[in-house]
Amino acid sequence: MNQRAITRRVPSDRARTSTTTRGETVTSAIPTVDTAGVTALLERGRTLATPVLRAAVNRLAPPMDTVAAYHFGWIDAEGRPAHGDQGKAVRPALALLSAEAAGAAAEIGIPGAVAVELVHNFSLLHDDLMDGDEQRRHRDTVWKLYGPAQAILVGDALFALANEVLLELGTVEAGRATRRLTTATRKLIDGQAQDISYEHRERVTVAECLEMEGNKTGALLACAVSIGAVLGGADDRTADILEAYGYHLGLAFQAVDDLLGIWGDPEATGKQTWSDLRQRKKSLPVVAALAAGGPASERLAELLAADAGLTDAQLADFDEEEFASRAALIEEAGGREWTSQEALRQHATAVEALGRVDMPEEVRAQLVALADFVVVRKR
Repeated sequence: MNQRAITRRVPSDRARTSTTTRGETVTSAIPTVDTAGVTALLERGRTLATPVLRAAVNRLAPPMDTVAAYHFGWIDAEGRPAHGDQGKAVRPALALLSAEAAGAAAEIGIPGAVAVELVHNFSLLHDDLMDGDEQRRHRDTVWKLYGPAQAILVGDALFALANEVLLELGTVEAGRATRRLTTATRKLIDGQAQDISYEHRERVTVAECLEMEGNKTGALLACAVSIGAVLGGADDRTADILEAYGYHLGLAFQAVDDLLGIWGDPEATGKQTWSDLRQRKKSLPVVAALAAGGPASERLAELLAADAGLTDAQLADFDEEEFASRAALIEEAGGREWTSQEALRQHATAVEALGRVDMPEEVRAQLVALADFVVVRKR
């Protein structure tokens, strides 16, 4: 598939912001995204990976095959063909570029793209159930429509399929790729466990939050951007550097998600207003606000401490005004701005890592463009 070339933008082409948060002045470049070029990359990943992904899902026994097809947006709740929102497809795009970074054809990375996408959706199915989310991509979640048991079973099945897709290649490279995928999956699960445990703690440090988000989001993105290279025969040094890019990209991605989880437009995100506040998540804006000190920070800490003495029914009675008030306190304490700047810092670290890998310049530019997209996206 022909792609529109993406040209690397120099820092002078980028607007810059300067902010003082928690006593630290930070100046960061705001990326300018080549929307058409990134769209082409995402579409290529979706186009090449989807047929193989569908074939893998078709191996599942009924009704799991139907439930999985609904989750992926291929059918509606009545079983009719649908063209629902299937997500951004960032991970498949990264896996294909990863193969090209190693000098292989993009198609070499397809099994890796599919495997990572299967693990990602395994995590979404379980996360929706654990978080009690009733909507994803503007539709009922699987557990809401089909019940918790199906969400668990289908999620487990997708994880098993991910390993099958790689191991059935029968190559040394496939074995190396599977080891990286299983390690990333274990870290992802570690991150989810940390995320849940933090909901019941009054205080979480910024370092703890970053560690959790590095596990929950960074690990799988790191795997996505190395797995194609491994399948293409890259050595461990190259794969490790690509993972470093993906890890920091994942932290930038999650920082933006944390902002959208509080201030995102429900029409764009497909989730409720103040979604993360409703779930009492200790996301980066909250944790940064609590660590900032000052009246707004202290008032927020008092409110969250008081929540510990409330029942689930009482917490469910909170109205929109209560959540809006808490969001305002987080913003006043600097949590929103600090998280925005952290996304840009992690973006810069990710892009810097690419300079340590010898790869075609067009591929490098495309990886930079995807990183730019991550930090300015709206959903």
